[in-house]
Amino acid sequence: MSQPIHVIGGGLAGCEAAWQIARRDIPVVLHEMRPHRTTPAHQTDGLAELVCSNSLRSDDAEYNAVGLLHAELRQAGSLIMQAADECKVPAGGALAVDREGFSVRVAQKLTALPQVTVIREEVAGLPSADWGSVIIATGPLTSEPLARAIGGLTGEEQLSFFDAIAPIVHKDSIDFSKAWYQSRYDKGDGTDYINCPLSKEQYHGFIDALLEGARIAFHEWEKDTPYFEGCLPIEVMAERGRETLAFGPMKPVGLTDPNGPKPHAIIQLRQDNALGTLWNMVGFQTKLRHADQVRVFRMIPGLEGAEFARLGGMHRNTFVKGPLVLDGSLRLKASPRIRLAGQITGCEGYVESTAIGLLAGLFAAAERLERDISAPPVTTALGAILAHVTGGGMVETYQPMNVNFGLFPPAPERDERGKRVKGRDRKRLYTVRAVADYAPWLDTIRF
Repeated sequence: MSQPIHVIGGGLAGCEAAWQIARRDIPVVLHEMRPHRTTPAHQTDGLAELVCSNSLRSDDAEYNAVGLLHAELRQAGSLIMQAADECKVPAGGALAVDREGFSVRVAQKLTALPQVTVIREEVAGLPSADWGSVIIATGPLTSEPLARAIGGLTGEEQLSFFDAIAPIVHKDSIDFSKAWYQSRYDKGDGTDYINCPLSKEQYHGFIDALLEGARIAFHEWEKDTPYFEGCLPIEVMAERGRETLAFGPMKPVGLTDPNGPKPHAIIQLRQDNALGTLWNMVGFQTKLRHADQVRVFRMIPGLEGAEFARLGGMHRNTFVKGPLVLDGSLRLKASPRIRLAGQITGCEGYVESTAIGLLAGLFAAAERLERDISAPPVTTALGAILAHVTGGGMVETYQPMNVNFGLFPPAPERDERGKRVKGRDRKRLYTVRAVADYAPWLDTIRF
């Protein structure tokens, strides 16, 4: 028990893993390379910095898979969910946080545990053999030396793709004679999103400017890297068809412009900090050059005078073929003393990374305490995302995946009364089953 478990990476997954280990009275050393070595996406040296969006997505635990995952993480004592709930900002049916406050809260809670030691250093290669148990949770921006070491150990080349960052606008620079507050389908309290409408003519002018805009050139090592389909740059989506954005992040459904006729397209902004002074452009990840971002985005009605706290950008993501190289408890088959956690396993998203971090921490703690715990049932959100990264995904076409009901075993087609259900109502059958199956497993991790 005197030998610590080492966790490499101070993102969401690493902090969650360290928390789960330390809460079981096991010493843990958390290694974070910032500020000594930074990344293209991070702006601070804070633990659990949110670099893309401040949203943890839907908090609907009854009809949404990620909302169900929120609920399961809360019940399992997740550090990340505790901090998120304490730092949340209005976002309709979603859980969004004040990103700076969230990072501070995670660090405060984690470092308050006497079992936790944080060391600021880069682990530039495979962990020392005398470290014993190790969790690598270095996320989408794993340093090149460590990524190469993992690739050499597993015999598999690391797969990379681009993840994206959406611009953030100062609220006081938005023109509210054109923009208005409304959540889609009037969810939330009505002020969770700011909406900027475009007529058909304005939309097509915007698309023309978007497609003509200059883009940041790829680095040589980035040129053959595929995008993640769930996080495409808006200019790449626009290249697929002029109306693609109008049916995607700019869809006008569920919204009504109080100032004029029905818009052809709408851009939504979501609150980004607790003060409500910063708002991010939802779904507007881009690789346009900064000058062109300012020019093109100021074509949007309501944003003509927009001042940007941050412009969009893109960064590389690195992950392994989890089903090929990981066992059921997230250990590397080639070196079982090492577990992987977070996005490097091939999950996608803040909440999913947290989930895999929580499980890696639990498995490592149970191993140290010589306790047997099983994987969560695949009918639960935790079990479904774990199964995807450790065996459920197809090796040949393996790509990062958000939690979704497609990862679960099919739900019954009939409810408890024998009535056939589908659509939204069938989603509830997934969550009802998950809640029932989760409770017995939850009892096994209370050690």
